[in-house]
Amino acid sequence: MHIAFANSYATLPDRFFARVRPAEASAPRLIKVNRALAEELGLDPDWLASPEGVEMLAGRRVPEGAASIATAYAGHQFGNFVPQLGDGRAILLGEVVDRHGRRRDIQLKGSGRTPFSRGGDGKAALGPVMREYLVSEAMAALGIPTTRALAAVLTGDPVAREEILPGAVLTRVASSHIRVGTFQFFAARGDTEGVRLLADHVIARHYPEAGEAERPYRALLDAVIARQAALIPRWLLVGFIHGVMNTDNMSVAGETIDYGPCAFLDEYDPAKVFSSIDVQGRYAYGNQPRIALWNLTRLAETLLPLLDDDPERAVADAEDALKAFAPTFERHYHAGLRRKIGLLDGREGDLELAGDLLKRMFENGADFTLTFRHLAEAAGPDGDAEPVRSRFIDPTSFDAWAETWRARLALEPAEAGTRRAAMLAANPAFIPRNHRVEAAIQAGLKDDFGPFEELLTVLSRPYEDQPEHAAYMDPPEAHQRVTRTFCGT
Repeated sequence: MHIAFANSYATLPDRFFARVRPAEASAPRLIKVNRALAEELGLDPDWLASPEGVEMLAGRRVPEGAASIATAYAGHQFGNFVPQLGDGRAILLGEVVDRHGRRRDIQLKGSGRTPFSRGGDGKAALGPVMREYLVSEAMAALGIPTTRALAAVLTGDPVAREEILPGAVLTRVASSHIRVGTFQFFAARGDTEGVRLLADHVIARHYPEAGEAERPYRALLDAVIARQAALIPRWLLVGFIHGVMNTDNMSVAGETIDYGPCAFLDEYDPAKVFSSIDVQGRYAYGNQPRIALWNLTRLAETLLPLLDDDPERAVADAEDALKAFAPTFERHYHAGLRRKIGLLDGREGDLELAGDLLKRMFENGADFTLTFRHLAEAAGPDGDAEPVRSRFIDPTSFDAWAETWRARLALEPAEAGTRRAAMLAANPAFIPRNHRVEAAIQAGLKDDFGPFEELLTVLSRPYEDQPEHAAYMDPPEAHQRVTRTFCGT
């Protein structure tokens, strides 16, 4: 099969990347091809699943026209700046223009050493590949901007971590893999021309409207801030915890990227941390908006020379841009909270009402996803409140809140049926619960991918009732709880 690569990043100067070939997998074997995504990209899923296609997905065969590069970037990792990171275990095969005219990166993750590997093996173990496939596809089905999983393959080669594990490669698709840390790489070297070239590339690729603005680089900063201020609320509204929000893990395209020790809330707790490496709770669930702004501030710093020749005016300009984050975030988050509790016509006091529910959920160990999902059943005048109140250790705590809530619902112009439908569309029934993801991974390590396939099927329709898969809604039993998640390296 001929892939119509239309590579643009590889035309930038050599200091932006290193040309490298993937490691040759010894015995590649297909786990999964995302057929719908392949067709969207203009690729033949049957060919991708063929022996020749699997060799490409494993890095054993580099297709004609591929860029085959590892990109350079830096980053703040848990607040500490590292001037050179880069794609240490990923290779950008190239870019394609999909059937909708959108440019998309195709990247192999876990494809061997690159000049940026820093002593690592450049490989990926099967578990992290399965986790990223499952969670990124779940996020896409939830309607959240994200990188996508095109395919997963076994390499036939062992990977040494705490134990010897099967090696695998994830084929990841993104609008681009350009990060805040990519800008930091050049800024840290005093390479203002590199920052300018990168900014021009990002404007052309992601924000063409900024190129038409009177001040393109300020317009670029405004646009990136706006996208992140819209993205982070969507994480919070489904209980997602990224786990490692370093600046090298923040995409300037506004997509969720780099699913390492990510997880979803079971019971609501704003201080919840799953990532084994986040020992200080820097990236806890409730800290994510603050960290997003911190990361965006680091981006703004890299753009200062492009904003104004006068350093003081440049700083003032950047600070002015960053002021937009909080109100934009709050507008999206508050609108989402209203939808989750069935308030389609915003009124004074709505946010306090939603906040009171979250407080009572925290005090009662209430499951985040199911509390909101079952709330839809209780929203009508004859609604059944028992499923939602039973989520509370003290059900009377919900009853006290619900009395005020129902009085507020009575002021809504929408009919009960319309309101219920809107709430079901805002509150998923199915998320990639941590214990379900872990169970699928453990089965995969035994070469059983049936649970992985079934979980993918369930997660592809998160807002639909699926009686045949109702068990996937359930929170974990005590012995099933996952309290720590781990980075793939």
